Amino acid sequence: MDAFYASVEQRDDPTLAGRPVAVGGRPEGRGVVAAASYEARKFGVHSAMSMAKAVRACPDLVIVRPDFGRYHRVSTQVFDMYRSVTPLVEPLSLDEAYLDVTQNSWGEPLATTVATRLKSWVREETGLTVSAGAAPNKFLAKIASDWDKPDGLTVIPTQRVEAFLQKLPVEALWGVGPVTAQRLRAAGITRLVDVRAVDARVLHSAVGSQAAWLRQLADGIDERPVSPHRVVKSSGSENTFSEDLTDLDTIRSELDRMARRGTDWLAQKAKVARTVTIKVRYSDFTTITRSHSERPATRDGERIAERAVRLLERTEAGTRPVRLLGVSLHNLMEENEEEPANPTLPL
Repeated sequence: MDAFYASVEQRDDPTLAGRPVAVGGRPEGRGVVAAASYEARKFGVHSAMSMAKAVRACPDLVIVRPDFGRYHRVSTQVFDMYRSVTPLVEPLSLDEAYLDVTQNSWGEPLATTVATRLKSWVREETGLTVSAGAAPNKFLAKIASDWDKPDGLTVIPTQRVEAFLQKLPVEALWGVGPVTAQRLRAAGITRLVDVRAVDARVLHSAVGSQAAWLRQLADGIDERPVSPHRVVKSSGSENTFSEDLTDLDTIRSELDRMARRGTDWLAQKAKVARTVTIKVRYSDFTTITRSHSERPATRDGERIAERAVRLLERTEAGTRPVRLLGVSLHNLMEENEEEPANPTLPL
């Protein structure tokens, strides 16, 4: 979906049409941009940017508080349309998904035709636009979907995969963010196809255990199936505070509350967790995480909250102002699932 939250707001409020819109918190309250309309993006406004910076970049920016309940309803409507065409729909978020349309209810032999029909249908039913990528695998389809936004359709037939790969920078590789890209470029790897030619030891030195996976993607190979039932691997929440927290007792109280909220979620999903992770962002935007794992997995609120608060001892909270706190639970298991035994390690 194109600029999903902002597009829903512009659709539902005609006075916002054609205007630069950002969905998120207020700039004076340290709000963050959750979504920006394409009119706002022309000024450099983008998601995850602080709203204060966004307003400086675009003084005429219209700020709208998010209504996630409404976005969720629209998302459900669109995903129901997808699932009426194919049961193989793998959601990535409220506004993004993979669809395997090899077999589809329309009996269309070409993914391009399915994408064209879906785009038109979604626009007629919701008034919103979709950008699609049609390709032989998930890696290429993801890149293609971002290639020509908004309202785009990019097709990569099998016979054109190599020509397409030749155009891409190394940042196009899955999992390569700014830091990893910098390491790769320092090693002389600037294009995606350069990954194929570099010595395996150089690549491993730059990206570690990712080396084999990135080498495979550089050949255009991605054999992961579209999985309609994705396993939830973690759950958590975080909060950016309107004023920096300096009192350690207040920080502990906030973490305790977040941890207990996480255990409520575990109870709803009949799951237990082995790992507790806290996230701390200081006032200078330095961000750290600290984790603790133990067996057996649990959803005991008292125990999980205690572990989260104890992890603060491995931070500088209380001596450095804290801007953001987060708690997440990982290594999730079903409530009655038998835990794997500890592996025996060779001497």
